[in-house]
Amino acid sequence: MIVGYLLYDVNPPEGFNLRRDVYIRIASLLKTLLKSENWVLVLPPWGRLYHWQSPDILQVRIPWSDFFDVPSLNRNIPVIEYEQFLAESGGPFIEQIYVLQGYAEGWKEGTWEEKIDEKPCIDQLMYSKDKHAYYRGWFWGYEETRGLNLSCLSVQGSASIVAPILLRNTSAQSVMLDRAENLLHDHYGGKDYWNTRRSMVFAKHLRVVGDEFRNKYLQSTDEADRTHYKEDWTQMKVKTGTARGGPYLGVHLRRKDFIWGHREDVPSLQGAVKKIRSLLETHKLQKVFVATDAVEEEVELLKKLLPEMVRFEPSWEELELYKDGGLAVIDQWICAHARYFIGTSVSTFSFRIHEEREILGFDPKTTYNRFCGDKEKNCEQPTHWKILY
Repeated sequence: MIVGYLLYDVNPPEGFNLRRDVYIRIASLLKTLLKSENWVLVLPPWGRLYHWQSPDILQVRIPWSDFFDVPSLNRNIPVIEYEQFLAESGGPFIEQIYVLQGYAEGWKEGTWEEKIDEKPCIDQLMYSKDKHAYYRGWFWGYEETRGLNLSCLSVQGSASIVAPILLRNTSAQSVMLDRAENLLHDHYGGKDYWNTRRSMVFAKHLRVVGDEFRNKYLQSTDEADRTHYKEDWTQMKVKTGTARGGPYLGVHLRRKDFIWGHREDVPSLQGAVKKIRSLLETHKLQKVFVATDAVEEEVELLKKLLPEMVRFEPSWEELELYKDGGLAVIDQWICAHARYFIGTSVSTFSFRIHEEREILGFDPKTTYNRFCGDKEKNCEQPTHWKILY
């Protein structure tokens, strides 16, 4: 019998790939709760993300099964979709909402300690009370959902610091943690981290689309590339360096807000093309697959400068079917299978490709590479880590 339903949400501007990281943190908290009581994680529906800007497509209340294989998630921790929570819990009510925040006094250097306290709310809340004294809010686009109680928790520490409050300080059966990105990883890069990360298997229909594209346009198959994949991630243990990858260069070229937000370490288009040409020559490759959020004029310029460029360009029907999140997954899947990958500095989109390539068994030298700014003097490359089974 389920004792508690754990729900969570993230600061609205945060993107798809940071949200995937927050899921890993919350999974650690759930594992801690499961040592004492029977809890299940309710997967927060996707929608209204900053990068999902395709017009005329409704992109709210999207279940996790559109992007991820939910049975694979369940091999790591018990999870259910939000619709199932509504069916099981007797209606669109969340008994307790905790809004997570920092401490008003900030963090004093040199005195780091993990702590959590119920405190007055610092920022203006994204909730309002209706005439029945219920809390109304975004709730992933489910307007009928409301909260019964709300308070703020100041937190400084890893995800499992919340466990004692959920186990002892509340009798609520459904508890939502809002602004869950304020929690840190319990064991970043450890076995627990990697188990959760490996359980985040992309939905099969998206992997099939990516595989068919690789085969048709990039002469890339799992057999030839030595990227053998097992549907059950718990059975998949590969040695580093065993994957060869398809005969193409994989590129993630982040543009838009990164052009002004990370001016120093994002190259000009001409600078990026120069680097791509050099890598194609070094690795004796003829084709380059490019995942980019560049605007249309930049894409046209890239096509002129780089005639060997291949992109996944969906039809209107495909866009409506897979949505912007699904297209991002397809791009990442294709980049993850390249002979050599180069990404964008501090981009979570590139980070997730690094992890996917680790899982597939690529040599770190072919994975942890980034573009450098045209004037960047000290161009440090990303550090690699070892997957722990």
